[in-house]
Amino acid sequence: MKQIVFATNNAHKLDEIRQIVGDSIQVLSLADIDCNDDIPEDADTLDGNALIKAQYIHDKYGMDCFSDDTGLEIDALGGEPGVYSARYGGVAHDSERNMDKVLAKLEGVPMEQRTARFRTVIALIEGDTVTTFEGKVEGHILTERHGTEGFGYDPIFQPNEAGGPTFAEMTAQQKNAISHRGRATAKLVAHLLGAR
Repeated sequence: MKQIVFATNNAHKLDEIRQIVGDSIQVLSLADIDCNDDIPEDADTLDGNALIKAQYIHDKYGMDCFSDDTGLEIDALGGEPGVYSARYGGVAHDSERNMDKVLAKLEGVPMEQRTARFRTVIALIEGDTVTTFEGKVEGHILTERHGTEGFGYDPIFQPNEAGGPTFAEMTAQQKNAISHRGRATAKLVAHLLGAR
């Protein structure tokens, strides 16, 4: 069976990928290969960060590997927070502070100008070949939080396709059906399964 490393220890992301791939490919986590390194993510693009993580694992362990990076891009803020989405509020992965900063910066901006998108880039390294996959979903930033599901900016992001609810008001299944990560992952899996 083909083995591939997903450069993450995020259990949610790992389970999602493993469910989609099924028994056809063995997806390993960083913990599975005994990697406890703090891999840098210091590129200024999502593509760059995804590739840094995958390249690090490929170079050190000699295994086929993929990694992802995700950002929220708000048009009225010139594309911010973008690659800095996880630490926009000043502390890494503090979703409340991140949302507070976005809402404060957008105060007074009318709804039609609050357009935004979530974008995920996955970088895959197989042997000497690098392939990238992108998924995105368009939407708007609301003026206040709605819903308690999901994580990150989900309570303030209203995807256009859903007809009203935020990502945080959807079930995981509803969100994954239209989400940026779900779309990028589907492209990755189709590539992996097609290459068997």
